Amino acid sequence: MLPQSLKNLTDQLSCLPGLGQRSATRLAFYLLNQPQKDLTTLARAINEVKAKTKTCPRCFNLTSGADLCAVCSDKKRRQNLICVVEDILDIVSIERTRHFNGVYHVLGGLISPLDGLTPDKLHIRELAGRIKQMAGQSAEIILALNPTTEGDTTALYLEKLLTPLKVNITKLNRGLATGSDLEYADETTLLNALKFRH
Repeated sequence: MLPQSLKNLTDQLSCLPGLGQRSATRLAFYLLNQPQKDLTTLARAINEVKAKTKTCPRCFNLTSGADLCAVCSDKKRRQNLICVVEDILDIVSIERTRHFNGVYHVLGGLISPLDGLTPDKLHIRELAGRIKQMAGQSAEIILALNPTTEGDTTALYLEKLLTPLKVNITKLNRGLATGSDLEYADETTLLNALKFRH
């Protein structure tokens, strides 16, 4: 029924998160009706995103070509205040509050043995290394992990691992509902969770 090129585009779009077949078809028709220069610009941006986006070697946030990400290289941020998050989208959510002035550490997941995610598959060793390098700097580690079973398990593991390093460990206040994701929390809820961490 559809031309093969349009069907191929619809199939590719439907692989994206949150896009079912119907939404993908609508989006494909939308793109079909756009000027060629806009489609060329979009295609270039899609091609470049993978090639030009790197991982920060310090915190595992994203960076574009620079050695360190914008957060790690910002001299105005407190380098001894590390907010530990599950993934990069959590950084985006916390940054929207415009309240946090420290740096981040992206674990790359949460401990979940059933899903094959054990501590050695996360960026936990690198976090411990960062903290050891800050010896004597009165560092604070904020465990900003989702209030889920996996998030709580990971937080408990990190507390046991990091406590001997004599670092102040805090957690976000539970203004966040159990089972929720930081990514979907509004700015006010996140701001209060940061302010009243314990």
